[in-house]
Amino acid sequence: METSTDSAGRHDATTGSPAPGFTRRALLGTAGAGLVVGAGAGAAAALTAGRHDRPGPAGDGPAPGPAHGLGPARVAFHGEHQGGILEPQQARVQLAAFDLAGGAGRDGLRALLKRWSRTAARMAAGEPADEFENQVALDAGPCSLTVTFGFGAGLFDKAGLADRRPAGLEPLPAFPADALDPARGDGDLFVQIGADDALVAVHALRVLQRQAAGTAALRWQMSGFARTPGATARPMTGRNLMGQIDGTNNPQPAEEGFAAKVFVAAGGEQPAWLAGGSFLVFRRIRMLLDNWEALPVDRQERVIGRRKSDGAPLGAPAEAGERTPVDLAAQGADGTPAIPADAHVRVAAPAANGGAAMLRRGFSYHDGLLADGSPDAGLLFLAFQADPRRGFTPVQRKLARGDGLSRFLRHEASGVYAVPPGAPQGGYVGQALLD
Repeated sequence: METSTDSAGRHDATTGSPAPGFTRRALLGTAGAGLVVGAGAGAAAALTAGRHDRPGPAGDGPAPGPAHGLGPARVAFHGEHQGGILEPQQARVQLAAFDLAGGAGRDGLRALLKRWSRTAARMAAGEPADEFENQVALDAGPCSLTVTFGFGAGLFDKAGLADRRPAGLEPLPAFPADALDPARGDGDLFVQIGADDALVAVHALRVLQRQAAGTAALRWQMSGFARTPGATARPMTGRNLMGQIDGTNNPQPAEEGFAAKVFVAAGGEQPAWLAGGSFLVFRRIRMLLDNWEALPVDRQERVIGRRKSDGAPLGAPAEAGERTPVDLAAQGADGTPAIPADAHVRVAAPAANGGAAMLRRGFSYHDGLLADGSPDAGLLFLAFQADPRRGFTPVQRKLARGDGLSRFLRHEASGVYAVPPGAPQGGYVGQALLD
C-alpha cells in the first residue's frame, strides 16, 4: 500500500540560529547539548506554531552541518495535535503496542496516560524522565523526540468505554495475499517514538515500558530508520530499500483540504473526544528485495511509473524532476501509455481512488535474514487519516487487485488506532475520553 514512490518519505532538515537552553543531559549534570535550535520554516512548522524547534521540510535552506548538530532540536509535546504527525520525519523510530492488563480498567488507563504524557513532555523538552531514568541517552539532546499515542479497538471494552469507541476504528478487511502475524499487530495502546538519534528513541521506549508495568504489557516492538538529516549535499526526499525516491506525492500541509484528509473534524460522525485527532493505519510490509533487484532498472521503473534516478514520472522530459505532475495520458514513442496500466503511481493516484489520500510517514526496517536466506526487510508503513474507511481501505483494495508492485511485497502485520488530539498544557493525551 503506497509503499514506494508515494509512501511517506522524510525530508532532510535545515537548522536555524541556536539560542541558549538546557537539555535533559545538562540537568543530569553532564556537559554539552546546551543549545536550542531556532524554529524552522515550512508548512508543517506553520501548522504547529510554537511547538517545533526542529528545522522544517526540504527546501528551507542548507542541510545541517557540524556547527549546529541535531541534538538540541526539540518538538514540544503539548499542542493541538500530537507530535510525530506533521513534523519532519526523524531518522529513527521505535514502534510498540501494549495490551491493557485485566482489571486495570478506566482508572488504571487514566493513571498510565497521565504518567506517560508527563514523561514524554519532559523527555521532548530535554529533561530527565521523572521515573526510571536509565541514562541510556545521557550525552544527547532531545534530537527532535516525539512520542505519539494511539488507542486500539480492544482498549475500549477493557476500559469500560465501548460506547465511546470511534466508528472508524473497525478491523481492516482481509486483503488478497495478506500474510498477517496477529502477534505482531493490533494491540490496545500504540506508541510511535521518533528521534534523530537511536539511543534517544530506545531510551524513551524503555522508560515508557517500565512505567507501564502492572497496567499494560508489551505486545510487540519494531525499529525503523530513515535518512539522517545532513546525509545529502542538499535537502531532498529520501529513498526506500528498493532504491526509489519515496514520498513525492504525500499531501502537503499547505494544500487546500489537507486537514480534512488527516484530522477528525468536530461535529462529524466520530465522537467529540477525537476531534482534532486522527486515525493511524500501521502495516509491516516486507519487500522481496532479491526478486526486485533481479529486475533491470527499466523494468523497475515501469513497475513504479517513475524514473529511479530522479523520481520524475515516466513520459516526462529529461529535465523533469520528482515534483513534475504525473501525466497518466502520456504516451511513449510506440503510442502505448508511458506509465503502464498496473504501475504503482497510476493505481495509487488519488484521482483514480475518488480523491482518497493519507499522510504517509513510513520508515524502513532491516532485521537480518529469514530462514531461506532472503532479507527480512521492508517498510514500516504508517498513514494518518481522518477515516480509514475512506482512506486506506478503498485504496488498498485497489492496489491489492491491480498494482504491479504488489508482486514484490508481503503485508505481514497490521493495526488500526485512534490517535487522540494533542494534550493541552497541564493535561494528558486522551483526557477528553477519560475525564
